[in-house]
Amino acid sequence: MSAEEPPVHGKGATGVPAVPESDTTALPGNGASALPGNDTTAAPGSGAAAIPGSGAAAIPETGAAAVPGITSVFVRLKLSLLRNGLRQSSGRRTAYIVSGVIALLFAALQLIGLVALRGNEHATTIVVLLTALLGLGWTVMPLFFPSGDETLDPTRLVMLPLRPRPLVRALLTASLVGIGPLFTFCLALGSVISVAHGAAAAVVGVLAVALTLLLCVALARAVAAANVRLLSSRKGRDLAVLSGLVIAVGIQVVNFGAQRLSNAGGLAKLDPMADVLSWVPPASAVGAVDAVSDGAYVRGAAQLLLAVVALAALLWSWERSLVKLMTSPDGSTLQAAEPARQSASRGLGGRFLSGGRTGTVIERSLRYVWRDPKTKAAWVTSLVIGLIVPVFNALQGTGTIYFACFAAGMLGIQMYNQFGQDTSAFWMVAMTISTARDAYEELRARALALLLITLPYSALVTVVTAGLVGDWRALPEALGLSFALLGAMLATGAVASVRFPYSIPQGSAHKNVAPGQAGLAWISILGGMIAAALLCAPLITLTIWLHVADAEGWLWLVLPLGAAYGALISWAGVRWSAPQAAARLPEILAAVSKG
Repeated sequence: MSAEEPPVHGKGATGVPAVPESDTTALPGNGASALPGNDTTAAPGSGAAAIPGSGAAAIPETGAAAVPGITSVFVRLKLSLLRNGLRQSSGRRTAYIVSGVIALLFAALQLIGLVALRGNEHATTIVVLLTALLGLGWTVMPLFFPSGDETLDPTRLVMLPLRPRPLVRALLTASLVGIGPLFTFCLALGSVISVAHGAAAAVVGVLAVALTLLLCVALARAVAAANVRLLSSRKGRDLAVLSGLVIAVGIQVVNFGAQRLSNAGGLAKLDPMADVLSWVPPASAVGAVDAVSDGAYVRGAAQLLLAVVALAALLWSWERSLVKLMTSPDGSTLQAAEPARQSASRGLGGRFLSGGRTGTVIERSLRYVWRDPKTKAAWVTSLVIGLIVPVFNALQGTGTIYFACFAAGMLGIQMYNQFGQDTSAFWMVAMTISTARDAYEELRARALALLLITLPYSALVTVVTAGLVGDWRALPEALGLSFALLGAMLATGAVASVRFPYSIPQGSAHKNVAPGQAGLAWISILGGMIAAALLCAPLITLTIWLHVADAEGWLWLVLPLGAAYGALISWAGVRWSAPQAAARLPEILAAVSKG
């Protein structure tokens, strides 16, 4: 979506070829040249300076005014980086071409669809909401996909002799090169065409398209520059890992909103929201075109002026962020101001846990949930999806209280592949296990750590679902079934962790299974879920029989029976898996170390 930054001297593998030391030319940032617009001169003794891509000709120091501006340099560097990136591998080239073609086809269809809306009574509402959604997408994309463009970290340009204002101008121009800006341009153009009527509106529409495009790009750049420390930290990697969850939840919200609109009278319900968003940039630029089309020239001028002011504010904020980043030291390079702690704090409730293996393993498991990006992503996904499915079905009028068992099932999956999250560090755990008793305590502690989260959360989801569907009488039996399913998942998860362990790659943010182990993962999870459902069959049969026999007064017994059955079956699964875990330590270590 945004520009690639010029590589510093020596990074020729990713951009412009590096210059040998014997060459008289110089790249920006190596201390031997200065770019125009920065009021700097070439380093003494360099004799000549050359802009990348200008060939072997060197420009004397006295001819610095003839050197092209840095904006054109950044644009050429962006094109060079794109071209060289496609040359790295055929797979990357194919993926880029296919994604580009799909994006452009979608943009063309959107353009045609928006043009077809011309004259529709709800055209203004649609295009204003679409533009606002487009601006929101450009705002959050740098937070969830920071690795897609290395220029999102402007600290890479610190060593270049550049001033903030020319740098902002150059990066903003180079950011307009790519599929993302072209896609945005098509949507902005279609939106303007659908609401522009008359010569005055057409003139304003030209300005609106340019402002919309520039605002979207500036939003992405300003947000990235303001959060560059976050994006380069562990929390930034957590955001990247959770991006898929955000997209999935967003799709569910859009789907639910579309269904609600179809039942509530259509797009007319969105008119008040569109009226408000028409004053929020970048949607205000499109709103100005609609206002001028209706003859409201004062309102149109105010909305257009608001977009211009917003663009100026974003550029000013971006420039301020660049100055701060390029003139202030990175905190990671400074010595800690406070003295070293004498003793490490246990944290995460560690002070409340018992000593010995059980308390240590529980604390370690909770730290994995809190600190490891992939473990955190798996937990957050299970928590959110486990709540969304029953709640959204209840809101749509198609759900029952038994859908709350979905939360227990999703959370129970976290028991599977317990040793995979340790990766090659599992050898330290293996060194502490010498008997079946040690393996039993290890697996039991890991199951207890899961129960600290899953048990109250499953109960909460069940209560919320009962309130939404208005079926409080079925709450005890639903809780009993959830507890029984959770216990069955813990039991099968312990068995699967021992019999079918697999490695979780740490270098890739989007791969959860090491190459060649996908079959193990499927057998572990899918087979375990089917086995857990079969293990819960006695309690499910009892619940159905009580309903059929019209013995609803005894359904409350499902709650204590389900809790006891879940506890018993989870204990049996852990107990049965412990001797196998102690006997298969080398095999488990080899399986989880492949990532």
